[in-house]
Amino acid sequence: MSALIIGGGGYIGSSVAYYSHARNWDSVIVDNLSTGHADLAANAGCLLVEADLRDRQKVFALLQKCKPDIVLHFAARSLVAESVAAPSMYYGNNVVGTINLLDAMLASGVQNIIFSSSAAVYGIPHEIPITEEHSLLPISPYGWSKMMIEMMLADYSRAYGLQYVSLRYFNAAGAIPGAGIGERHEPESHLIPNILRSMLRKDGKVFEIYGNAYSTADGSCVRDYIHVEDLARAHIQAAQYLLDGGESTAVNLGNGKGYSVLDVIESAKRKLGSNIPYNIKPPRSGDPAVLVASAEKAGRILDWKPLWVSLDDIIGSAWEWHRKDCE
Repeated sequence: MSALIIGGGGYIGSSVAYYSHARNWDSVIVDNLSTGHADLAANAGCLLVEADLRDRQKVFALLQKCKPDIVLHFAARSLVAESVAAPSMYYGNNVVGTINLLDAMLASGVQNIIFSSSAAVYGIPHEIPITEEHSLLPISPYGWSKMMIEMMLADYSRAYGLQYVSLRYFNAAGAIPGAGIGERHEPESHLIPNILRSMLRKDGKVFEIYGNAYSTADGSCVRDYIHVEDLARAHIQAAQYLLDGGESTAVNLGNGKGYSVLDVIESAKRKLGSNIPYNIKPPRSGDPAVLVASAEKAGRILDWKPLWVSLDDIIGSAWEWHRKDCE
C-alpha cells in the first residue's frame, strides 16, 4: 500500500503515519510545517516533503511523481476562535488547498482519499448521541470549511468518480505508547494537554475551566474522547474499505461515551496522584454543552471499534508523552 499523508507532521497525521509505517505501508508525509513538526514526522518513520497545498504547481508535480494508492488528508488550520477572527486563512488554507489537492489527484489518476473531518460540522447538536444523519449546521468558519470540503468530495465523487471516506473525529486524545509522537499545539486549546501541561509548568499559571453552568450533571461541558491510536486504526481500515470497493461515505469516530471537564480533571488527578488547581472563567461562545458520537456506522462498515475505552488509560498515555516532551 502506498500513501501520501498530507499534514503528516501534526498530532493525528503523524500518529497515523507511524501506524501505517508499522504495517509496512510505503508512506510519504507532506507538510508545510506551519503547525506541524519535523520531529514528529521523523518519529513516524516516513519521508517528509515540505510543501503547501496552496502551491498548486508543486502539488500537481508531487502527485504526478508519487501516484499513491491513497491520499490521507489531515492538513488544516483547526482553531475555532482563530477561524472566527481570520476566516480568510481558513477558507484559503483548508478549502482552496483541498481543491488543489483533489484536482492534482484527478490529473494523476489517484482516485482514493481519506479526509480528516470533524464533529464541528454538526454545530450545536439537537440529539445525543450524534449520528451521521444529524443535520450539518457548523457555527464557525473552521466547521464550515470542513463541511465545504465534505460537499466538494461528494461533488467530485459524482462528477469524476473520486472515492472518499470522511472521518468525523470527536475529541482526539492520548498518545501511541513508545511512538515518540503526541499532542503539541501552539497555542494549545485542547483540554487534556492543557491540564497535563499546567502540572508540568513552573510559571505559577493555573488551569482554567470555561463555564460551570451548562445543562450537564456537574455544569461543565461534556465531550467524547477518542484515543489517537484508535483513530489511526480507523484510517487503516477506511483505506482498506475503499480499496476493496467500498462506497464513498462519512463516518463518526468516537468512544460513544461522554466525560465532563470535571470528570477529566478527576481522572488526571488519579493518574498524577496530585491535586489539580483550576479557575473558572466565563463560557466560550458557541461551545455546545454535550458532544457525544454514535460510532455504530464505523463498526458496521469499517469493522472498527475503539479499544482504548478507559479515560484513565487515555490520559495516562498522554501524560507519558507530555512528561517526556517537556523534559
